[in-house]
Amino acid sequence: MSQEPSRREFIKSSTAAVVTAAVAANLSIARSAHAAGDDLIKVGLIGCGGRGTGAATQALSTKGNVKLVAMGDAFDDRLKGSLGQITKEMGADAKEKVDVPMERQHTGFDAYQKVIDSGVDLVILATPPGFRPIHLAAAVKAKKHVFMEKPVAVDGPGVRSVLASAQAAKEQNTGIGVGLQRRHEASYIETIAKLHDGAIGDIHTLRVYWNGGGVWLRKREKDMTEMQYQMRNWYYFNWLCGDHICEQHIHNLDVGNWVKNSYPVSCNGMGGRQVRTGNEYGEIYDHHAVEYIFADGARMFSQCRHIPNTWNSVTEYAQGSKGSCDISGKKIDVKDAEPWRYKGKGGNPYQVEHDDLFASIRAGKPLNEGEYGAKSSLTAVMGRMATYTGKIITWDEALNSKISLAPESYSWDAKPKVLPNSEGAYPIAMPGVNVDKVV
Repeated sequence: MSQEPSRREFIKSSTAAVVTAAVAANLSIARSAHAAGDDLIKVGLIGCGGRGTGAATQALSTKGNVKLVAMGDAFDDRLKGSLGQITKEMGADAKEKVDVPMERQHTGFDAYQKVIDSGVDLVILATPPGFRPIHLAAAVKAKKHVFMEKPVAVDGPGVRSVLASAQAAKEQNTGIGVGLQRRHEASYIETIAKLHDGAIGDIHTLRVYWNGGGVWLRKREKDMTEMQYQMRNWYYFNWLCGDHICEQHIHNLDVGNWVKNSYPVSCNGMGGRQVRTGNEYGEIYDHHAVEYIFADGARMFSQCRHIPNTWNSVTEYAQGSKGSCDISGKKIDVKDAEPWRYKGKGGNPYQVEHDDLFASIRAGKPLNEGEYGAKSSLTAVMGRMATYTGKIITWDEALNSKISLAPESYSWDAKPKVLPNSEGAYPIAMPGVNVDKVV
């Protein structure tokens, strides 16, 4: 950005009208929907699965005039099901809030661009994460506001792309919200503010967990191409999901980064497939354990697991020089001091994150959460790289990795980079063996 001219130079300038117009245009971009003289924000949904459907419903539930006007998904049945569910959820408000005629229902790999080009002001990006960098870049180029689900990338090239898009959005004053909803949850905000104020002293240890029984699985159907199968079962392929350390555990890793107000410089870890070993589970692990190291020497110990009938926990904890904090439980304990407990009200953070984004857009000061969304995604990616290789992985190695997991092209007949062998088995990362394919 060029330096702002002095008052005298401004007065002398013959381009005052141009400057005024530029300012007005900037506000128009920021507010995103005022050409018609009203406050309508037109929303397009890209990715019509469960989370996309939920995010669209929450966007339509924000204050002000909001309308869903376009939708896109790779699969027509997903789009139709989502539209029906959103209409049902909106109830009596559906007539005013949902207007998606056939000509604004788009399917296929290019559906995202058609939604972006359909006159919307804000797009919700809720496809499998591997598409996020491509879709975000297109939305930012078109000067659209964005809400995107986490993680925002599954590899180093994707993270670099998102960081560049986030910077471009900042320069043109368009908003980016990221679905790390704990950042908008009152209890987390107050608890972590106390940690930043030194409530437990210098924080030297964090423990973060997402241990559960696993998620859905969809069967291979007759006549499916490999691309169709992997897209239907996106959770089990790294180019789409990034492994569950990225898709789920990013929430807990992001809390740790938020507490430290920084990002790990290196990590090491181990993991594997102990229970979920069938061909139908693609290429991902069913457990990961990672030790992250921050620049000040602090450690973040991370676990995530998809194994039924084991200890389940989705939690975060911090230990400091003066005491400890159950972050997810919103409790602080310090020796010889009265324990602190969060006593404020709750509120659905999934709704609040949309409330905050839309309010910022209407105020002409849109939020931009793209940078921490990208860096917390990279934290998860480097953890996967460590467990897959058995090596110490540095932040710079993960960020600057040249290995892209994405296919060379996108069509139903295109071949993903990871394919099954003659017995239907996918190649699985083996620590110490296929390191060059991961780093």
